[in-house]
Amino acid sequence: MSTIVYRWAFAALAGLVAFAAQAQQGQPAGKPEAAAPVVTVNGKSVGPAEFEAVVRQAMRQKFYHGKVPEAQVIELQREIANNIVNNNLLLAEAKRRGIKPNQEKIQQTVRGYDERYGSSANWKENREKMLGNVVPELEQRDLLDQLERTVREVPAPKEAEVRAFYESRKDLFTEPEKLRLSVILLSVDPSAGKVAWDKAMEEGKAIYARLKGGANFAELARIHSGDKSAEQGGDMGYLHQGMLPQAIQAKVDGFKVGEVQEPMTTLHGIAIFRVDERVAPKLRQYPEVKERAADLLRRERGDEAWKKLVAQLRAKAKFSIDEAQFTVLAARLQ
Repeated sequence: MSTIVYRWAFAALAGLVAFAAQAQQGQPAGKPEAAAPVVTVNGKSVGPAEFEAVVRQAMRQKFYHGKVPEAQVIELQREIANNIVNNNLLLAEAKRRGIKPNQEKIQQTVRGYDERYGSSANWKENREKMLGNVVPELEQRDLLDQLERTVREVPAPKEAEVRAFYESRKDLFTEPEKLRLSVILLSVDPSAGKVAWDKAMEEGKAIYARLKGGANFAELARIHSGDKSAEQGGDMGYLHQGMLPQAIQAKVDGFKVGEVQEPMTTLHGIAIFRVDERVAPKLRQYPEVKERAADLLRRERGDEAWKKLVAQLRAKAKFSIDEAQFTVLAARLQ
């Protein structure tokens, strides 16, 4: 893999993955085909074969398995191509600033490879050749990491700036609504047939009728519920947005406090819910959160500084991305 292809959002260590495969299997890396480049940056280029290898590795890491819609494959290629551009420009900037790779850190990584692959005959035979490919990648990664840390290390904001940030972004410092929920779960294996689910629903309706007649929710939960909250009488404690499956949350949001709900089908069985309490959203006051506000503001400014650097480098660079090749590759990858 050439220097220009370094890393990208979804496959930052593709070169190292390929290296590990070579160490285990002894498969030599292929050479890029001589064809119109997909990406060119300041005179360096990535051909179709090399770009395809990168995309395939990224797809394995992002999508795992199954057929991926063509539009998503094209978007992934676009992101990879732009990251190739960005990382090569950033690598040149790191070198311009005089940043040097941390050789001690790199050698520590190499020692890890020796420990992992030391028993492999192929590793013993081809170690120097393999390291000749991977060490430059480790050095590039370290240069980019150092550059990013340097750029993001912005000055600490002043007190007035932090307070202004707090006042303008109170949503970041507001505790979301919480609710206290109780449940009686009649467990059903998700793969069980219709008969099992119908039987559980019938039992759920019978329990619901008893609850509506005045039966004690906690007692019935201890007897019938398969949820881990059964020992606490079905009390699931305080929950906030995101802790429940979206489909259940959408229904629970409409429940009245203290009202037992009719049995519903969930992924793990038939459930009877009761909302015991709702706690309204609460804004935390500035003195409580000023350190967090300062940290968030500094992080936000670090993000802005990094994006600004990338934009400036792209504005001054000569690069091209042949997106016409994306469709052809997407079709081949289906």
